[in-house]
Amino acid sequence: MTEVAQNDDAVRRQYSDPHRNPAMKAEDRWHRFRLRMAQRRRQHVTVLSLTGYGTQRWVRVFSRVVMAPDSHFENGRRVAKVIADGVRGWRNFISAPVPFAEVSITVGGQTVDVVADRGGIVDAVIDVDLEPGWQPVTLRANGAQPTRAEVQIIAETARTGVVCDIDDTVVVTKLPRPVLAAWNSFVLDEHARTPTPGMAVMMERLLHRHPGAPVIYISTGAWNVAQTLTRFLTRNLYPHGPLLLTDWGPTEDRWFRSGKQHKEEQLERLAQDFPDVSWVLIGDDGQHDPTIYADFARRHPQAVTAVIIRQLTYSEALLAGGRANDPDSETLLGAGGTHPPTGYQEVEGRSIPWIYGPDGKDIVAKLQAHGLMD
Repeated sequence: MTEVAQNDDAVRRQYSDPHRNPAMKAEDRWHRFRLRMAQRRRQHVTVLSLTGYGTQRWVRVFSRVVMAPDSHFENGRRVAKVIADGVRGWRNFISAPVPFAEVSITVGGQTVDVVADRGGIVDAVIDVDLEPGWQPVTLRANGAQPTRAEVQIIAETARTGVVCDIDDTVVVTKLPRPVLAAWNSFVLDEHARTPTPGMAVMMERLLHRHPGAPVIYISTGAWNVAQTLTRFLTRNLYPHGPLLLTDWGPTEDRWFRSGKQHKEEQLERLAQDFPDVSWVLIGDDGQHDPTIYADFARRHPQAVTAVIIRQLTYSEALLAGGRANDPDSETLLGAGGTHPPTGYQEVEGRSIPWIYGPDGKDIVAKLQAHGLMD
């Protein structure tokens, strides 16, 4: 049986916690069963390589610790043949996580020991002294080969950044409808995913206007699909950047995690982590993005440069269960009677442009008209 290093104190606290709801208890039992089965099959501990971000003073490192055959991964990433053959979505969910795995992270010449969470997910902040740009991180766990990852160090002089939703914004997923969500997440070959026309070019032109601006992708998708999404973004020439995903499992107060709450929390964290950065917020009108972005702009008007909303087509909106409500007329001004509106959100004397368009080409033209793109 394969040996696995778990933090005994964390394991004891979790499994003896009286506040766990029945869903959490069931998921914990399922994780322990899957881990035992993977050990009996002599699978190996694998530390997955995920992209992080930070400043010149600290970094936020992400990873997942799972059990998998050696033939499936190399340096924490799926091997080339598996990727070339096409990865069905369900393969991302069959690797057993290692709850509370002990992981050593080496970055900037120092090594720090951390503990993964109950789903095997590492989300750790480490104090460092690094230069801006992409910097290497090495992750090690007992029984696993060292894994090399990257973190994007955002310069202290950066004043503009890009936050971009993924589902139905850069990739056509029609995610809100449960059947289609399951199909896209578990069945669809990753090579069959469809990029949104013109969005990659639009984002590259934004970065040309703001050299060195970080790009951070926020999605309600599970960490299981992080590497799949990264390959999709790279293959379709989207700017490289870290992903902020979530765990689909239950929490202490909910049976299922709230995707809306996840986005709100991550935006709040970015506002706190980068108080001098103003973000271009990119989303779509098929879920809650307009409401989330309008509320965030009201709380942090200085942290928003512009809001870009990709309009779903009629068929996409139909499959997605409808469109999100646009901000009301008191929130979005200067719409000129059009629907959906393209105008300004007035907050504390600041006019924040709102740009609506069905694809990247249309959005570029409107950004140019607002003087936000060359």
